[in-house]
Amino acid sequence: MSGLMLGMLMAALDQTIVSTSIRTIADDLNGYSLQAWVTTAYLITSTLATPLYGKLSDMYGRKPFYMVAITVFVAGSLLCSFATSMYELAVFRAVQGIGAGGLMSLALTIMGDIVSPRERARYQGYFLAVFGTSSVAGPVLGGMFAGQAEILGISGWRWVFLVNVPVGMLAIAVVSKVLKLPNTHRSGVRIDWGGVLALIIGLVPLLIVAEQGREWGWSSPKALACFVIGALGVAAFIGVQAKMGDAALIPLRIFRNSTFALGTVISFVVGTAMFGGMSLLPQYLQVVRGASPTVAGLQMLPMVVGLMIGSVSSGQMISRTGRYRIFPVVGSALITVGMFLLHLLTPDTHMWLVMVFMWITGLGLGCIMQPMTVAMQNALPPKDMGVSTAAATFFRQIGGTLGVAVFLSILFAQLTPNITDEMHAAAKNPEYVHSLATSTNPADMALAKSLVPQPGQAPGQAAASAGHVLNDSSIIQQLSSTVARPFKVGFAESLSTVFLSAMGAAALAFVLVLFWKEVPLRAAGGLQAQDKKKDDEEEEIGSAAAAHLA
Repeated sequence: MSGLMLGMLMAALDQTIVSTSIRTIADDLNGYSLQAWVTTAYLITSTLATPLYGKLSDMYGRKPFYMVAITVFVAGSLLCSFATSMYELAVFRAVQGIGAGGLMSLALTIMGDIVSPRERARYQGYFLAVFGTSSVAGPVLGGMFAGQAEILGISGWRWVFLVNVPVGMLAIAVVSKVLKLPNTHRSGVRIDWGGVLALIIGLVPLLIVAEQGREWGWSSPKALACFVIGALGVAAFIGVQAKMGDAALIPLRIFRNSTFALGTVISFVVGTAMFGGMSLLPQYLQVVRGASPTVAGLQMLPMVVGLMIGSVSSGQMISRTGRYRIFPVVGSALITVGMFLLHLLTPDTHMWLVMVFMWITGLGLGCIMQPMTVAMQNALPPKDMGVSTAAATFFRQIGGTLGVAVFLSILFAQLTPNITDEMHAAAKNPEYVHSLATSTNPADMALAKSLVPQPGQAPGQAAASAGHVLNDSSIIQQLSSTVARPFKVGFAESLSTVFLSAMGAAALAFVLVLFWKEVPLRAAGGLQAQDKKKDDEEEEIGSAAAAHLA
């Protein structure tokens, strides 16, 4: 348990510690609009690696690949701390993601091997303590590091990645010593490298066009090329999986199980709403509300509390009753309501109300995340524990990766026109014009100068000023409150569109969950169930031999 919890600590901590610091990192590396590359690079590689870890661990055992995942994750974290540009950081985050793909999924898979689906809820407390601690500590640590110019002579935000190194080294030592699992080796089983290659060809172009489509144009030659290559890659992946049979990366036979098949669709949609919508909440707190990274981390606590309450209560009820279907229904409904409420946020919304909206959303996430994992593991036979857990995680991450790329694309596509419209409206307000003209704030004076067309210069400087935010959003905090208001209102309106889109995804998840059938939870863990099946087969063979001799 201690080895599993340390691995989950790193995975969960990394998901939260970067969220409150990415704005500072992007501003420091002069690429606020490029942050989608950093986020999606990590999600792409972790998503692609997840099913591979699941398949290989089914074939050769969990422990070796769990240790490989930790090692690669630590190496990637160390590389990230040396990044000098957003593109470099994106590459190093991709390395980190290769390791992250095995951390969460293998921890859940090993847990599924040891504990029965029904009893598993009782052990959630350990994992929830780790997840909750990292969810609280992550945003606070990320904000604290990002808020410091230097720590021990190193830029503060670089410690966001360096902090993983000692935790990872401790995790490797503990896992190596105390994680005891049976040795597994299935001879004669092929590794589906063709499926991995086809999956890369299929997913990467689609995710790139989701992020870059706003700049290229959705019908541009580059975008169309990505669509065609991605479609061919997905078709090739399905063909390879059909040909490989049980040796496939994600065997197609598992989708004959209607409960599992619909569960993967729900996981995809929930991932889209969860990752896509939640990744932008720190942006609202920092850019629109002007909170420091540390304060923004603390302001996210209501969501964490809601998530823990939902997870703990659902886990306890599942353990007592053996029933789980009601929790995804309630969870998806709460996420839908939470996203709708978040889309109503403005620069003037009372902070206590913002926290209530976040708490509702967090409660919904807590009610759906763990029950979904338990249900997906329970839907397939114990021998497919690695594949089922990895596939569930894979489709949730695919949805999350696509959600982050699409929602950030929506945000940046809306940002310049919304801010420009607000600045044009403000220019008709005498109070705003007077404040801008008489301000002694250097940032205000620079903005006023940029808005006045120089001789021979074309008009449209409001749009140019709005575009500067895409490179460095800290400009907004440098302006006086009155002058900054058009920027904040435009940013809030852009985020409103994103949250409304996430609400649509959550509503779709709610409808799908209504059609999801509940399968009674097994009373034995994966390893125990496999041992029992083996004993039953041996007993059956022995009985048949005895009858033959008689």
